[in-house]
Amino acid sequence: MIVIAKKALPRRTLLRGMGVSLGLPLLDAMVPAMTVAPAAAKPVRRLGFVYIPMGANIAKWKPSAIGKLADLSPTLASLTPFLDQLTVIGNLDLKNAYSPGNHATANAAFLSAAKAKMTEGADYYLGTTVDQIAATQIGKETPLPSLELAMDLLATVGNCDNGFACVYQNNLSWSSPTTPLPAEAHPRRVFERLFGDGGSTAKQRAELRRNSSILDWVNEDIARLKKDVGPSDRLKIGEYLDTVREVERRIQKAEQRTESSSLLDLDRPVGVPADYGDHAKLMFDLQVLAFRGDITRVTTFQLARETSNRTYPQIGVPDPHHPISHHANNPEKLEKLAKINAYHVSLFGYLLGKLKATPDGDGSLLDHSLFLCGSGMGNPDVHDHEDLPILVAGGAAGTGGRHIRYKEATPLANLHLTLLDRVGVRLDSFADSRGKIRELLDPVTPA
Repeated sequence: MIVIAKKALPRRTLLRGMGVSLGLPLLDAMVPAMTVAPAAAKPVRRLGFVYIPMGANIAKWKPSAIGKLADLSPTLASLTPFLDQLTVIGNLDLKNAYSPGNHATANAAFLSAAKAKMTEGADYYLGTTVDQIAATQIGKETPLPSLELAMDLLATVGNCDNGFACVYQNNLSWSSPTTPLPAEAHPRRVFERLFGDGGSTAKQRAELRRNSSILDWVNEDIARLKKDVGPSDRLKIGEYLDTVREVERRIQKAEQRTESSSLLDLDRPVGVPADYGDHAKLMFDLQVLAFRGDITRVTTFQLARETSNRTYPQIGVPDPHHPISHHANNPEKLEKLAKINAYHVSLFGYLLGKLKATPDGDGSLLDHSLFLCGSGMGNPDVHDHEDLPILVAGGAAGTGGRHIRYKEATPLANLHLTLLDRVGVRLDSFADSRGKIRELLDPVTPA
């Protein structure tokens, strides 16, 4: 039950019902309770990472001009609406991914910048990833310190890639060198993790799937809350609850279609949208809900696994991704690889559009978020880890609209160190970093 004193709501106000714990967006009524100085009312910073497997056709990825971004490359063209909050960074590398370099190390080093121990057993060893370093500080006040998502069912045991355990290839996030954090690909399970209170039984969850919405279980709290806030907050609450319900409907619809289908995809969980793009968008929408309700402030998302043989007939690429990535400079394969890259980037653009359209305090969620999108592999044909396809988006990165390209190979860890700084996590170094990226640092950094 909600207790409101003097119309001042704590930021951590929850609507509760049977097995449900529903966070709320930032409301005007919360500002007095949070404010001890003017700066204290400013929205929090969020940090997200989106992984694209198997590198890129870098010639179609990088913009033609260095400095101010006037036009984007063919691969990045879908991000034009966010040009002023976009920074493309070239010639970053992952030297610790060479051990030897392969798909497993590309994935493993992307957020850790660490060298993976070569083993096929359970004695794996890597390093704490940048997202988890951020989560220990900016995730302390949220129900979930971080949220790890994927698109595929990911094996966690055995050998997946030339002597490297599957755990390296299939886990972006590690909370310690020996503790990988498995990602969830099932929208229903993510939804329950975001809005469940841990106390519901299997029977209650089954009933929720069949007949009702989580909003039905918090109706009393919703009605009470709307009576005690102003008109502007009532509109925000209504729009937020509509969004929650729409996401829930899409999950239910996917589950119903799966139940009536005789076709199974062994790489994907049961109950997901049949179309890959619809599945990805649903997972992005869940991240937006998690940010908006302040359920978490740190996310990671693997758009596809390394060595994925997924096909993309919806964009004219019926061939499996992995064989295409070994292009041997064949123009036809390179063009198909660029199409896959552009499709993945367009899905990232869907996320940016949702964040930009979502109010948050004095701006939007995009204004107060910071996302890194890219790959741990450069040229997939030779499994290298240099000149990585990397871009940063969001208002929390400072001034955007730039293409930075280093003359010499520069550690990706420099960017990780800079992103931590931008969200208020101060470190002197991270992995093999040699400094911060000054172009992403404003004179005044977030407290």
